[in-house]
Amino acid sequence: MTRQIFFAETGGPEVLRLREVELGAPGAGEALIRVDAIGVNRSDAMFREGRYFYSPQLPSTLGYEAAGVVEAIGEGVTDVAVGDSVAVIPAFQLTDYGTYAERAIVPASALVHRAADSDPIQAAAAWMAYITAYGALVEGNPVAAGDHVLLLAASGGVGLAAIDVANRIGAIPIATTRSADKEQRLLDAGATHVIVTGEENLSERVREITGGRGVVTAMDPVGGPGIVETIGSMAPGGRLLAFGLLDPRNDLSKGLLDVPGIELGLYTLFPVTTDPERREAAIKFIDASIADGTFKPVIDRTFDLSEYTEAHRYMESSAQFGKIVLTVQH
Repeated sequence: MTRQIFFAETGGPEVLRLREVELGAPGAGEALIRVDAIGVNRSDAMFREGRYFYSPQLPSTLGYEAAGVVEAIGEGVTDVAVGDSVAVIPAFQLTDYGTYAERAIVPASALVHRAADSDPIQAAAAWMAYITAYGALVEGNPVAAGDHVLLLAASGGVGLAAIDVANRIGAIPIATTRSADKEQRLLDAGATHVIVTGEENLSERVREITGGRGVVTAMDPVGGPGIVETIGSMAPGGRLLAFGLLDPRNDLSKGLLDVPGIELGLYTLFPVTTDPERREAAIKFIDASIADGTFKPVIDRTFDLSEYTEAHRYMESSAQFGKIVLTVQH
């Protein structure tokens, strides 16, 4: 038996519950891992609320990220072995698998090797954020060295990862935050410029920073009414990637006529993580940057697995700077 977090109805953090389940053996292409740390993401909360881009099948577990050790493998699994230290990347749907547990069965294709002496908290916090930033800034239509990149609500895990990725490829990251108390921390994290949107006009400051041109690429996890001002910060022909849609008032059509030729895309990391070649390229890029110290996830706070409700409430307060991680004591 293993403890697992689940919910039987959609709603706020209070709908989360803890249960004991019998996992059984992993099936073909699967692995059973002992979970040591779990990355907490906004997508988990949206899935729990029933606001995600696909709906839960109740009762449902949740969780895309984890770090731990392989305890059993299913038929046909050759890339990992029992005893391997691994991290779980988002390469599955939460209707099929979840990592909020002491032990979890996941697809072996969602596992990344990590050093046995590596920090599981760091490993559990890395992959969703960095793959999201990699897919947006490096893949397909990559950001060029010297280009300005606008990163909205940049104090979350993806925003901070995107600062690292932008710097890695020679781009110029412009980070935003609603309050001035995070400004210096974003500069310390590598942002070239920080715009405090609670005190400054976003589009005016972007034009000032970019010499009137606007940004070629923007990443917006929030959307909502503010997307109009974001679009006003774009250069003609620029690309705005909406990837979180945290604001329930989203209407992505607003403001599109204000900037000719702008490309507005709803972006997720799953086309990267579910395609073997693209996934391997992302892992290689991120692994090398973690190994040389260029990429290091910022951990805001850890909670014990039993504090799952408090962890979700804290995430929804938007007080964090970086990632929130659940830890599992065995």
